Amino acid sequence: MKRSITAAAAILLSAICAYAQQWPDKPVRIIVPFAAGATPDIVARLVTERLQEQLGQTFIVENKPGASGNAGTDAVAKAAPDGATIGVSIGGPLAINTLLFAHLPYDPRKDLALITLLATQPSALAINASLGVNNVSELIELIRHNPGKYNFGSIGTGSLSQLAMEAIALKSGTQIVHVPYASSPQAVTALMRNEVQMVCLPVISVTPQLGDRVIKLLAISTAQRSSLLPGVPTLKESGIDVQADAWMGLVAPAGVSGAIVERINHLVGEAITSPTIRQKLFAQLMEPIPGTPAQFRARIDADIARWRPVIEAAKIKVE
Repeated sequence: MKRSITAAAAILLSAICAYAQQWPDKPVRIIVPFAAGATPDIVARLVTERLQEQLGQTFIVENKPGASGNAGTDAVAKAAPDGATIGVSIGGPLAINTLLFAHLPYDPRKDLALITLLATQPSALAINASLGVNNVSELIELIRHNPGKYNFGSIGTGSLSQLAMEAIALKSGTQIVHVPYASSPQAVTALMRNEVQMVCLPVISVTPQLGDRVIKLLAISTAQRSSLLPGVPTLKESGIDVQADAWMGLVAPAGVSGAIVERINHLVGEAITSPTIRQKLFAQLMEPIPGTPAQFRARIDADIARWRPVIEAAKIKVE
């Protein structure tokens, strides 16, 4: 009896592995929970184009924006776990939103399978040049002597751009006023007009404006200096221990076989680190960071631990 059970299990495992090796055996839908042109959409299209060329199968990017990324991420969670639907998501829907929303339509830990991290980009602390400061220390000193006088822009309540600035204020014991905008371009425009005096936004949204000298880039938010911006100090180097990189990763519905996850992880890892895609990511000031599902989980858990005290201190909630 034991031999027959063992043989049956071996046959089943062999069938699963063989099926995984055939992935994709039909068109694959990749759901992006943000609009076309957003950073996760750019990365998704770079990867799908490469996979389509290599595998000869159709990959369709489907944009499902809404609810701070929750709508599209929920669509992945509720899809059939057969490898035909996967999705790109970010720290908001996978980590931060569990702290902000009283109810999510999905449980990121139970309803999604993690495949691999994809890419990351630093956020940049930038100011309007009229403030007359040249580094983070001088900025903190100015804010400290003028509590509540200065505004910072973000791309929405609960966004990483708000949390980063709230964390800076919390760590430095200062008070600044939050002004949310609908997008990074709008927040940067507000910074240039001096409607807000500072932002912490994805660095690619700030760097094109530096030539006009209306705004200054003071620091980036990654743990170490970026190889793409080696001359720019980190916030930690500047005396404020805040880390806020904008990462994204690939997820699937829970229940998808481990063999399929392993195959997608391998193929996507090769694709995103290929010289062609790496160069295109560098042009957007992003770096590829593929890895194991366990490393992906560790990144999510670290974000939850990092942002929970900030959200509680700033009393941030999203209805």
